[in-house]
Amino acid sequence: MSRKSDRWTNLHDARAAARAALPRMVFDFVDGGAGDEVSARANLSAYADVRFAPRVLVDVSALRLETTVLGTPLSIPVVLGPTGMPALVHPSAERGAAAAAFEHGTAFTMSTTSSFSAAEVVKHTEGPLWFQLYAWKDRALTEEVIAQAREAGARALLFTVDTPTAGIRERDLRNGMTVPPRVNMRNAVDVLSHLGWGWRFRQGPGIRLGTISGLGAVPKTGALGVAGWFGHLFNRSQTWDDLEWIQDQWRGPIAVKGIMTPADARRAHELGAAAVVVSNHGGRQLDGVQATIEALPRVVDELVGTSTEVLIDGGVRRGADVVKALALGARAVLIGRPWLYGLAADGRHGVSAVLRMLTHEIQNTLELLGCADVNDLDRRFLAHPCRPGTGRNPG
Repeated sequence: MSRKSDRWTNLHDARAAARAALPRMVFDFVDGGAGDEVSARANLSAYADVRFAPRVLVDVSALRLETTVLGTPLSIPVVLGPTGMPALVHPSAERGAAAAAFEHGTAFTMSTTSSFSAAEVVKHTEGPLWFQLYAWKDRALTEEVIAQAREAGARALLFTVDTPTAGIRERDLRNGMTVPPRVNMRNAVDVLSHLGWGWRFRQGPGIRLGTISGLGAVPKTGALGVAGWFGHLFNRSQTWDDLEWIQDQWRGPIAVKGIMTPADARRAHELGAAAVVVSNHGGRQLDGVQATIEALPRVVDELVGTSTEVLIDGGVRRGADVVKALALGARAVLIGRPWLYGLAADGRHGVSAVLRMLTHEIQNTLELLGCADVNDLDRRFLAHPCRPGTGRNPG
């Protein structure tokens, strides 16, 4: 029996299907950014400024998409990145997404603000699990979260460092996407016009933080935007000392997520980070920061000759985007919104469809580019390699 996701041609179709499936307040929570959303849009548009220089008469009859990241073998250089409270879009949430990742031979990254706990998720998948960490100001709470991830068998820890406080996400405030929700005539009518979503939402955990539920950390009241709901937990006094403390707690590979400058990349390397993730939080924190693909070349250049891997997230919507990021030096990319679009529209099958489409596009791009192995990609496959830090071709 054909599923709706079988008819998608690309990730834009998945986004359109998610928009139709979700009430506006929920879709905007997934899709929106901070402030005027300048950085969220830039993440998308900047990929168009990176152009290919294809090689011809190259045997591409046998492609290799496999790579290894943070000690984890991957069938494709795409990892499902961490997203908060995915049960808002579909009741299977992390459980369905992790199962889809396993089906495609890649890793799934749990969020500290996940709907289900890591222990609940690993019951539904045999695939590699990573875990994203916020270093809350309550160290005892943070230590407990790390212990849960370790006990669940997470292979790597992604320490998010760009959230000393929450960004101002105006779509959420305007739509009444607050905790508790602010009900008005518009969003009430919108929810009632999406009865399928409402029925599915009732089947799931609802607005629940599976990782920290039961630890006394979740506020009960306060009409705050969903991001602001966590404001009392974020640590405005966090420093590089927190990374050293987390390393002592974790005792495994750590990636520092939220790096946008060479200096911070160098510091993370010097403190023993196994990887850095070039990330501006999908444009959901500081608005006006450059696109991640623009920041990538300078970070890569800073870490040449070191063992610290470079990953990237933000703005990936095509397999060609993945190939461009790898040609600029990334080891792999993380996707967030794309798998949420798939999940919202068709559950686990929608996430699988997103990964399937990206895999097909990566294969097609490599064939046309004249590169048979993703591990061979470098700036020689780009036209006029980007000036460090601009992501633009020299004019």
